[in-house]
Amino acid sequence: MKNEEHVKQTIGELKKMGIKIFIDDFGTGYSSFSYLNTYKLDGLKIDKSFIRNISAQSENASITSAMIKMAQLLNMEIIAEGVETLEELEFLREHGCHHVQGYFFGKPVCAGEFEKRLREKEN
Repeated sequence: MKNEEHVKQTIGELKKMGIKIFIDDFGTGYSSFSYLNTYKLDGLKIDKSFIRNISAQSENASITSAMIKMAQLLNMEIIAEGVETLEELEFLREHGCHHVQGYFFGKPVCAGEFEKRLREKEN
């Protein structure tokens, strides 16, 4: 991120290939609101620390709903990571989150196991 012009050019080339660009772990670490203006991003990936216990922690609920609303106003997609409960999933659906991922749907598996499960669903 030190060479802004190079990053912009690289993002542009990736987008020409049909690759969508998201800010990962938005709200923590090195993610910055300035990136929303600087780079042509497709969306935000909300960090799991905001999703965890969302129904019990009103601060997480407020921050997450604000991030979703902001992304919607900027015509960006939203991915919430770390969804582990039905309550978390329902909260995200109610607030218009586009995509979710987490252990609620399944734990990570190797490529071979994933292929096996996919083939079982096809049959």
